[in-house]
Amino acid sequence: MTDDERPQAASRDESVWPALTTEPREWTSNLDDKRLSVWDRQRISRPYQASVLPPIAHAVPRVSTAVQAVVDEATSAISRFDVEVAAMPVPMPAVLLRTESASSSQIEHLTSNARNLAMASLGVGGKQNAELVAANVRAMNAALAVGDDVTAESILAVHRALLGASDPDVAGRWRTEQVWVGSSAVSPHGADFIPPHQDRVRDAIDDLVTFAARDDVPALVHAALVHAQFETVHPFVDGNGRTGRVVLHQVLRRRGLTQHTTVPVSAGLLRDPERYFRSLTTYRQGEVDPIIEQVAHAAISATLNGRQLAADVMQLRAEWRDQVSARSDSAAWRVADALFAQPVVNAEYVARTLELSDRGARNAIGVLETAGVLHASTSAHRNRVWQAAAVLAAMDAFAARAGRRT
Repeated sequence: MTDDERPQAASRDESVWPALTTEPREWTSNLDDKRLSVWDRQRISRPYQASVLPPIAHAVPRVSTAVQAVVDEATSAISRFDVEVAAMPVPMPAVLLRTESASSSQIEHLTSNARNLAMASLGVGGKQNAELVAANVRAMNAALAVGDDVTAESILAVHRALLGASDPDVAGRWRTEQVWVGSSAVSPHGADFIPPHQDRVRDAIDDLVTFAARDDVPALVHAALVHAQFETVHPFVDGNGRTGRVVLHQVLRRRGLTQHTTVPVSAGLLRDPERYFRSLTTYRQGEVDPIIEQVAHAAISATLNGRQLAADVMQLRAEWRDQVSARSDSAAWRVADALFAQPVVNAEYVARTLELSDRGARNAIGVLETAGVLHASTSAHRNRVWQAAAVLAAMDAFAARAGRRT
């Protein structure tokens, strides 16, 4: 490699956020040359330019006064919302985790309504997109299970939970091939973004993990930058966006900004996903303000939408109090509250989750069905499934408020 071909050295000024550089890499096509045009064969015979990520482990972000004001507002909004959710008598954290998973998937054009997602989570659905969104829920839960520290192992565990069912050959494995965004499927030449070559992934992840372990960067700024750097490393063949947004939440929890719940930041990002993607591009050019501002605005929007969902949930619960004729200590009330986390159930799920006998589960379901809280969605006696239509409607309304604006 000549001096001209070497990647430029990162700035030694740690107060300036480092921009990407590039390096030439040879490309070997796996396609039959006869399938390629003369122009394509000539184009891919030249080296392509892969990104080189300067280390950020000890870099210090400079945030403008205007963006810092938005960060401060978002930080306060998240803290208040987290406290409010903790005081609710229903499993609102589980509700919000599901909405975050669905919104994160929708950014990747994987959409599913609340009913199909609930069916897939129960293991009785057949919709492909719903199965993929349900996998995102499992990935979020996997992140909770492995702890709040961002490590190479925790990232792999999240990715394994995300793609373990749909793509087991790559799930939980760092990529061993070059990936790119945009252009053609033939080669990375001329792509919109070419992440670092696969032989640089592990070092980039180690650097990211070191940065994620810091405590001297404001929490929301920290989360936004960890996420942006993860998306820039692009360490997997697939699932980088969804995994990276899970990692964002890990940072928020580790830094103590969220202690009780998941703020559905992805629902806020859905308001303008193209601006979100552009902010990742400018991050790679050494500008941190746009991605920080996007995450902060998304968090503010998410708390407003989440607060409306919480109000809808509590209104439903109050209405059920008037509809259901059962003792306050009845299993039916335990099932009713569990419906906010899983609004489609069968007797097996209720018995397992609430540690009831099969008869006890069916009796509780029967009480709620008589009251109109649950409705059987199948006529067959065996494998019958019940759904809480009002809860599903509230979740779909949340998604509609979050929906894409572009």
